[in-house]
Amino acid sequence: MKPPGQDEFETPSAPANVPAGELNSSPCPDPSPGGPSDTDSKELRVPRDPLLFIQLNELLSWPHAVEWRETGRWVLFEEKLEVGANRWSIPHVPTLALPSLQKLRSLLAEGLVLLDCPAQNLLELVEQVTRVELLSPELRQQLQALLLQRPQHHIRTIGTRPCWGSSHSRETSHDEEDPLKEQHQNPLREKLPPEAEAGVVLAGELGFLAQPLGAFVRLRDPVVLGPLTEVPLPSRFFCLLLGPPMPGTGYHEMGRAVAVLLSDPQFQWSVRRVRNLHDLLTALDTFLQEVTVLPPGRWDPTARIPPPKCLPSQHKRPLSQLQEAKGPPDPHGPPAENRHSYGPYSPSLELQRTGRLFGGLVQDVHRKASWYPSDFLDALHPQCFSAVLYIYLATITNAITFGGLLGDATEGAQGLLESFLGTAVAGAAFCLMAGQPLTILSSTGPVLVFERLLFSFCRDHNLDYLPFRLWVGIWVATFCLVLVATEASVLVRYFTRFTEEGFCALISLIFIYDAMGKMLSLAHAYPIQRPASALARTPAYGCLCQFPGLGGNESQRTRMRPKDMDDILSMHVKTSRFFPSVPTLTGRGWLVSPFGANPWWLSMAAALPALFLSILIFMDQQITAVILNRAEYRLQKGAGFHLDLFCVAVLMLLTSALGLPWYVSATVISLAHMDSLRKESRACAPGEPPRFLGIREQRLTGLVVFILTGVSIFLAPVLKFIPMPVLYGIFLYMGVAALNSIQFTKRVQLLLMPAKHQPDLLLLRHVPLNRVHLFTTIQLACLGLLWTIKSTPAAIIFPLMVSKLLSLVGVRKALEWVFSQQELLWLDELMAEEGKSIPEKRLDPEHSFSGSDNEDSELMYQPKAPEINISVN
Repeated sequence: MKPPGQDEFETPSAPANVPAGELNSSPCPDPSPGGPSDTDSKELRVPRDPLLFIQLNELLSWPHAVEWRETGRWVLFEEKLEVGANRWSIPHVPTLALPSLQKLRSLLAEGLVLLDCPAQNLLELVEQVTRVELLSPELRQQLQALLLQRPQHHIRTIGTRPCWGSSHSRETSHDEEDPLKEQHQNPLREKLPPEAEAGVVLAGELGFLAQPLGAFVRLRDPVVLGPLTEVPLPSRFFCLLLGPPMPGTGYHEMGRAVAVLLSDPQFQWSVRRVRNLHDLLTALDTFLQEVTVLPPGRWDPTARIPPPKCLPSQHKRPLSQLQEAKGPPDPHGPPAENRHSYGPYSPSLELQRTGRLFGGLVQDVHRKASWYPSDFLDALHPQCFSAVLYIYLATITNAITFGGLLGDATEGAQGLLESFLGTAVAGAAFCLMAGQPLTILSSTGPVLVFERLLFSFCRDHNLDYLPFRLWVGIWVATFCLVLVATEASVLVRYFTRFTEEGFCALISLIFIYDAMGKMLSLAHAYPIQRPASALARTPAYGCLCQFPGLGGNESQRTRMRPKDMDDILSMHVKTSRFFPSVPTLTGRGWLVSPFGANPWWLSMAAALPALFLSILIFMDQQITAVILNRAEYRLQKGAGFHLDLFCVAVLMLLTSALGLPWYVSATVISLAHMDSLRKESRACAPGEPPRFLGIREQRLTGLVVFILTGVSIFLAPVLKFIPMPVLYGIFLYMGVAALNSIQFTKRVQLLLMPAKHQPDLLLLRHVPLNRVHLFTTIQLACLGLLWTIKSTPAAIIFPLMVSKLLSLVGVRKALEWVFSQQELLWLDELMAEEGKSIPEKRLDPEHSFSGSDNEDSELMYQPKAPEINISVN
């Protein structure tokens, strides 16, 4: 039998197959040591009950005497003392035998129940629980002496062997109730919050007792009961279960039953507020109504159930009579009115129209100005140093790769030098001015395609490339400013996961394809020298491999004359697209002439290609912004959609005038930046993974990264020793990781997987498999069309590709005629007007699905996982 509230269930990686929701709808009731954030506590205005640490001490017979020994402990899960191995077991979900709960109920019904006991120390507490009629004065004195014995704890201090308490049994006066030194050295104390309390359960068999003795005590004021617990915490609850010997492990199992009851959030909430024995038994009966019974013969009682990734929600559990009278038992959960406000149809303040010209931009500036000082103070943390190193390597990798590709695409008009300088200037300026400084600007694949097409057009029509590009940049900046003025960024509400996955899957495949192609091209550029081709080539170092005969293989390494080697190296460095020793294009200055040899009317004609590039930049920038500012990342300082687009527009003018590459938000590096700055709880109960607390939001890490990128221009002699396959491998890894992080990939795998081997995805519980395949096939068709346009001569028609990307929103809108809203809620997300058109009743889990009670609330209370899902851009 398993206790309620600790069932295993799948935790999908958000935002994979769950609707994006408000963070307050997370299913985890937040019973963790850190508790909810201060912001949540202020919002709920409900005092939190302290975390409860429960310890089971058993009376065991040893060769010399009878003594108390700690045999189990609970915080969220159970840990058993494995005596033979001299260690604690791994935390696991506890399982109980049903008779142990029934015997416990009977013993409590006939035993002593003290609520709000005024005892101030262990001696007073022992005197209170032994004042029962069935004990004679002699037995009472003997039992008191036994209860005052110091128990043996298994405490493993850091760097030492496990230490047990005093090896001899003795009585403890109330002056001697000081915690042992080992209690303060217990590393478990560091994992518990300062306000944590303890519950102590004493169980065992006594030969001089004629009948069972049971006592349950709730102290009015928690007090440290000396060495009774292994951690010096003030105790709130005390339970005594003693009696004559009985067959089996009756008292041990009853002691475990009490500990499991106290570790249950709902029972603990009730037992803190019960007024009499009837209320206590009612809370126990409510617990019994929710237990899960495992049939005998189909279950191994020795098996241990590992803790789930996230605790199930407590909201759907039935309330006892006391809970119904005093309110909901879960003070950690969100208010009821907030539990339905999930999905993109509940737009944040950043995505609400003001109705004024540049109104959204003004609001973004006011909103972010108050956070500006903390954007630098919050960076004073060691974590930011490691984030700088990580993102710096990713940034220079991106700059090297795109610099080389841009040099090939423009025949040297722009190259590595411009890539490094532009990345440093644009990135640093964006980090100082942007609304979301965690965003990392970079060259992107779609913009690179546009640069290639624009250069080809200028070359074929004998036009000056850089002047024409300048006017395209001016028009793009103008169009983006118009979009900012009209608050067009609010349209990102219509970018659902269908659009994001289509866009990100395309770019991921492009990165994987290009990385593989670049690595394979190295085999042609630097082949292994065979005897037949050794004379035809003149490498600096050669490897001659031949098979001379039966003696085996023979390898010879040759070295060229120093003069010949210097000539070749000099020619290679000057002509290489990586780290050239001269500017990429001779004769060009750092300021681009507005016209050059081009006719004046080209300045007007540039508006047409600029229009399509503006659409591309808007989508590229805002899709990345939507992904970065999802609610599950718990960003506290807000987004800045309008301000970010304004900064991109200004930087378009600057980079166009200087002849530097164009930059927009890079999803892959930006998400890696956020991942390197994620905050997690340090105090974690045994078996509980660290809780995601949010992102360390600041501007300094990005600023330092781009300053280092600018300095890297002077580090070319050092950076040239970085093997290019290493850099290509990084891009290949990021592309594969990004592709595996989206729900689309999981659904594609379902197409190739027999039903019996399919994973137990939540969406498969609520959407028929053929409907899932239909949705996936439509996405595959859209992705295939995008890839065809990119890979064939049709790529020259760049507006077609832009229109196709934009049409993904229209395709998603048309899917409303094919799929129901509930199916789209599981497979994708609801668009803005869809959510508004659905009555709140239909979003209630009691009305949303026709499944069992165990499943109908899964959608609402699925975890908004803090895992950073990377999408390549």
